[in-house]
Amino acid sequence: MSKNYAKVKRYYDTRLWSVAMVHTAVGKWITAEEYTTITGQTYESEDNEGGGKTK
Repeated sequence: MSKNYAKVKRYYDTRLWSVAMVHTAVGKWITAEEYTTITGQTYESEDNEGGGKTK
């Protein structure tokens, strides 16, 4: 687990960050898999939302 993952998870768990903010962190601070672990939701890239495929 990276420092960035721990920070993002803490921010999300303490409600400082929303799901949308965690989504924005993917590719910058965390991976798509870490997004799923943190939020419990499947990561979908913005250019593919509604397309059914995940990044």
